[in-house]
Amino acid sequence: MTTEGWQQARTTVVALWRRVHPERVAAIEADLEETRAEVVTARQAGDRQAAQELVGDWQRRLRRLLTGDPHLGDELRRVLDEELAPLLPAAEQSHIRDITMTATAYGHGRVFQAGRDQHINEE
Repeated sequence: MTTEGWQQARTTVVALWRRVHPERVAAIEADLEETRAEVVTARQAGDRQAAQELVGDWQRRLRRLLTGDPHLGDELRRVLDEELAPLLPAAEQSHIRDITMTATAYGHGRVFQAGRDQHINEE
């Protein structure tokens, strides 16, 4: 959100929303601009946690978009790989990868999976 490719990334994300929820496009555009300003401010202040939380918010939004239209999965993967990932600085491109997880629990078994950090507090 703070790279030179911001405009292309923004256009691409808005296009995905337009396909599924055209009535929400204006709100998504406004949210993207607001979030971008917040990320820039957080990074300038050295607040990595705040910047990461803002990025996480958009990851959740995209996940919900996919839940609403699972057929967007291939399109989203293409957009990430071909259009958005190349816009990132080289150091940040290494953070993008595919993760496939499969788990089965039987009886009273439980499964905890995470593609990144996971914190489980049980009492």
